[in-house]
Amino acid sequence: MHDSPSADSALSTSRRGFLKQSGTIAAAGALSGVTLPHVFAAEDNTMQIAVAGPGGRGTGACANALSVESAPMKLVAMADVFESRIKSSYEGLKGKFGDKVDVPGNRKYVGFDAYKKAMDALRPGKDIFILTTPPAFRWLMFKEAIERGLHVFMEKPIAVDGPSGRRMWDLADQASAKNLKVGVGLMIRHCKTRKELFNRIKDGQIGDIVAMRAYRMHGPVASFRSTRKPEGESETLFQIRRFHSFLWASGGAFSDYYIHNIDECCWMKDAWPVEAQASGGRHFRGENVDQNFDNYSVEYTFADGSKLFFYGRCMEGCNDAFASYAHGSKGLAVISSNSHWPSSARIYKGQKMTNSEIAWRAPKEGPELDPYQVEWQDLVDAIRNNTPYNEVKRAVQASLTCVMGRKAAHTGQVVTWDDVWNGTEELAPNVANLTMDGPAPVMPDANGRYPVPQPGINKKTEY
Repeated sequence: MHDSPSADSALSTSRRGFLKQSGTIAAAGALSGVTLPHVFAAEDNTMQIAVAGPGGRGTGACANALSVESAPMKLVAMADVFESRIKSSYEGLKGKFGDKVDVPGNRKYVGFDAYKKAMDALRPGKDIFILTTPPAFRWLMFKEAIERGLHVFMEKPIAVDGPSGRRMWDLADQASAKNLKVGVGLMIRHCKTRKELFNRIKDGQIGDIVAMRAYRMHGPVASFRSTRKPEGESETLFQIRRFHSFLWASGGAFSDYYIHNIDECCWMKDAWPVEAQASGGRHFRGENVDQNFDNYSVEYTFADGSKLFFYGRCMEGCNDAFASYAHGSKGLAVISSNSHWPSSARIYKGQKMTNSEIAWRAPKEGPELDPYQVEWQDLVDAIRNNTPYNEVKRAVQASLTCVMGRKAAHTGQVVTWDDVWNGTEELAPNVANLTMDGPAPVMPDANGRYPVPQPGINKKTEY
């Protein structure tokens, strides 16, 4: 079946723009076991895409796909559990891309099985299915796409617990066996400036990395905090619409937002942590009924004893920070300093960030390419050139590293990589059977509040 990935294994190389809606959703093919050939013909090189979850991220991913210059692209189908999301996304994309958006009413699908109908519009071995639903549905839809023989682009995180991570690990092998190309939205891995920084670190320019630190501190964003469910709305749809608020759907704020900073640090370290200890808490909650902590402080430990300190906060009126740093025995590397892009990557001779100490910085000639766009170009090039391309296993490691830190904070215990990889706690075991009006994976109490992490009280499970 699957082998547990080493926590310090080497990494393979590896959105949030365009429209600001928030995205959701949720015939096995006859191609199972078939290796798909390289099928591009000179007379028809248009590549088609379909999307499940055309919210903000899904719409952004479609926009990036339709902006690829090396191949004609066309959006042909859309699926979601909210018709309004499809309508809003379609109108925005149609207005921007015109004829590249060809999604008539009979190819706009609503419901929990809508993604399967959208896949029907695509051609095996040639077209790309975009998975930008809440992460809980990732393994379910990825499995279907593999059975259909479709290339895939999916958003991060791709797993919210150990069991879903193991499924994705196995599915990665199945996709590669069928010659399918799979991209994952950890777009920072496609940043050319950071690749240069990685090479310089590997060459020893900052010496041995002894400590790293990363910050994602800001006010409330997305649906991290939710007020009580409106009267008349189904519990399942309420939680999917506000998926950042519920751990089963997204891994919460920690997994969905903090994964980028954690992943870029582990990339520069060229290793994954083996354990984590953490703290965090909820403050000034008022009527909010979500499951997130407002702040997280995590100490990750690598196999060589070096540390990654991660700080996350989602509170109003506090100091904001968005940056990642690597401290070496000979110098300091800035991985990011204000946002995902541009990276503003640079190296200092010592540990002080002063202009006189800069040893290298990203070249100023020309703008740094948008990694959201570059990752799509890389995926399309791999399909057209029939080169190996599968980012899933590395994304599983990034996703489960987040689970390790999140669970350490939520339980108050030291959590190891093996604890997560071999863990049995599955936050949404019934995700394949959800219905529009059925029970959700987590239900409120009589006062409309949901279970929240209680460190030291619930020591084995997150809530």
